[in-house]
Amino acid sequence: MLRITGLFVSLAVAIYLWFDAPKHDKDKWLWAILGVLFSTIVLGIYLIKTERKGLGWTILILTILFYLMLLISILIGVILFYQVGPS
Repeated sequence: MLRITGLFVSLAVAIYLWFDAPKHDKDKWLWAILGVLFSTIVLGIYLIKTERKGLGWTILILTILFYLMLLISILIGVILFYQVGPS
């Protein structure tokens, strides 16, 4: 379920970038492909580059915090797994 949600978010970001990039004289192909690959990180960077810095920085910081929390959770899970050991 989480992968499907991530796919929809990536596609929504790519579609938004596809239509919005030409309005700011940016390459729509480049931004759409980056949007599919890196999703909200690229959206934050795009918004910063198109002078919507407040929203761009907010999205970028929240995305980085989310990925850091995910990484820390995985590391804690691995540490706990190896401390307890497989049954």
